Amino acid sequence: MVRALRSNGSDLPIQTEDIRTIEQWATQGEGLLWVDICDPEPAEASAEALHLLGHVFAFHPLAVEDALIETHIPKVDDWGSYLYLVLHAVHFANDDIETRELDIFIGANYLVTYRTQEIHALTHQWRVVQRDARRVQHGVDYLLYELCDAIAADYLPVMDAIEEAVDGAQDAVFAQTDGQVLKRLFKLKRAVLDLRRILAPQREVLNKLARGDFPMIDPRDRMYFRDVYDHHVRLTDLNESLRDVVGGVLETYLSVAANRTNEIVKTLTIVSLMFLPLTFITGFFGMNFFGSSIELIFEAPKWPFFLAGMAVMAALPLALLVYIRRRGWW
Repeated sequence: MVRALRSNGSDLPIQTEDIRTIEQWATQGEGLLWVDICDPEPAEASAEALHLLGHVFAFHPLAVEDALIETHIPKVDDWGSYLYLVLHAVHFANDDIETRELDIFIGANYLVTYRTQEIHALTHQWRVVQRDARRVQHGVDYLLYELCDAIAADYLPVMDAIEEAVDGAQDAVFAQTDGQVLKRLFKLKRAVLDLRRILAPQREVLNKLARGDFPMIDPRDRMYFRDVYDHHVRLTDLNESLRDVVGGVLETYLSVAANRTNEIVKTLTIVSLMFLPLTFITGFFGMNFFGSSIELIFEAPKWPFFLAGMAVMAALPLALLVYIRRRGWW
């Protein structure tokens, strides 16, 4: 899917999905142009995407290759007449976090975005620009700022969802310690680590846009990118706090699991200890003292010894249980 918005700075932007019209707008170089390219199959770029990136806008082949390969961390490259940026949006569901790469080319009067998946921030910003002509009156760099700010804003709900999931896992730790709880904790820990891997370089991208000397970025608009940079600093701090919380919950799980194991072992040990004197007595009296026939035991005067042995066997476990209770072992 390829679509474009063109604005003259005063009227509402005009939208089209016709490739020839987009090519004509890009060739004329009048007004502000935003081209959005979505390729659902990243392994095989569409002919329209290759034509627009490589021929119409004449981006460097290395920059085009970087855009078509979704393996890059956030970065910014200066190609003289345009900048190439890589940003990452995030999506959180089922305790898993998914990063969605957004490749951006920004020139003097155009903005080209390339992606392979739906990005909520971009879709929202596209609709805002369609409805409000003032969004493009400040230039293409301000449009880039609003897009970066929308991406940063989507990180907060994701972190809130992760924090809520961590709280739920923490409650589950004290309710049960099974493989499902441990699996969920490790998924949340991996999600937090993935966020950290993205936030740190993306923060540096915003820092370069706020402090770098790029001709596409108006010096008066650098303050806006500093604002987004501050958002990423706070997001990084929140992510570090989440990592500490997840680590604490994981340690709590291991401690609770170890305590429950100790309780089980202690109970089994006490039960075994209660039956130990019974085992000794039955083994001792099981020897053939009175002959081979069990009936001989009940003949006088041997049966009182049998009853005494049974009484001792009943009394010993009870006495041992009372002793264990008084010592506080159980």
